[in-house]
Amino acid sequence: MKIGSYQTKRLDLLLVLFPLAVAGKFLHWPAAVVFSLSALGVVPLAGIMGVATEELALYVGPRAGGLLNATLGNAAELIITLFALRAGLTELVLASITGSILGNLLLVLGMSLLAGGLRWRTQTFDRAVAGTNSVMCLLAIAGLAVPSLFIAEVAKQHGGGQAASALSVGAALLLLLIYVLNLVYDFTRETGTDPSEMAGHGDPTMSRSFSVTLLLLATLGIAWLSEILVGSVEATTASLGWSEYFIGIIIIPLVGNVAEHAVAVQMALKNKMELSMAISLGSSLQVALFVAPVLVLVSVFLGHPLHLTFDNYEVEALLAAGIIAAFIAQDGESNWLEGSILLVLYALIAVAFFFVR
Repeated sequence: MKIGSYQTKRLDLLLVLFPLAVAGKFLHWPAAVVFSLSALGVVPLAGIMGVATEELALYVGPRAGGLLNATLGNAAELIITLFALRAGLTELVLASITGSILGNLLLVLGMSLLAGGLRWRTQTFDRAVAGTNSVMCLLAIAGLAVPSLFIAEVAKQHGGGQAASALSVGAALLLLLIYVLNLVYDFTRETGTDPSEMAGHGDPTMSRSFSVTLLLLATLGIAWLSEILVGSVEATTASLGWSEYFIGIIIIPLVGNVAEHAVAVQMALKNKMELSMAISLGSSLQVALFVAPVLVLVSVFLGHPLHLTFDNYEVEALLAAGIIAAFIAQDGESNWLEGSILLVLYALIAVAFFFVR
């Protein structure tokens, strides 16, 4: 299926995995095979969803389009984690939040800096904008870390999980407030960036109705594959010896955001480092300030309350990634060495989390 965008052209062949994953579920293939097929099958659908969102953004204008992109930027991962939450896999959900932020700040940013640096040696970007985004990332990470530090003590003092749930819900509402304020700030400040550059082109290549239809079909497809994927997680962890912790931190974020990751690297190769950093830092903000709070609030109605209780390993890894990203954004310049360092750190964290639990 060709839909005219570089994000998805090379992923079209993976669409064949969708029917294979469905067949694998009903024919009772090995859990690891079904998990792999459904995970990889999400990739092209996430790419299609991204393209449809960008096309719609061109119809509704730059400001409304920016809000649309911000809201749906992590839709694939949000759908996967909602199914995991419904299944009661709260550890997997928390791990995927951590993994998504780490993946954007270390893997995506690292790949972008490395690719762009190898082609252009030294690249420059607006240090003020990048600095603001990186500081916002640190504040968002702190917003996730603070409840983790206090929830256990609150539950102990107030005798149970109701107080912990109340604290998590309160924190989620405050994080959503910061997210809204950040959107208002972004949409009202003056910028010199052409909004059409964010989509890579200035004119729509498909009709509005076709874009909406494509978006709905991709969403339904991701929802179906997410249910299959989540249903095979426990059997997969048992057969491969992997923990839900590792799957949540490494596998799910890669699957849900691979199309968006490809865009960031493409922008860096085109020497549009400011846009590339906006994607990696902005996606981290979306996860911390939008996806995580939404999951906490929805969990109340799903019967599996999600407490913002990230463990010390996760908090330390998030803070380290946020601090390093902030330092890189300080001077307004980037090179391939900085990208290599970020990638090595991501690999080190991935190996460490593989052996935890």
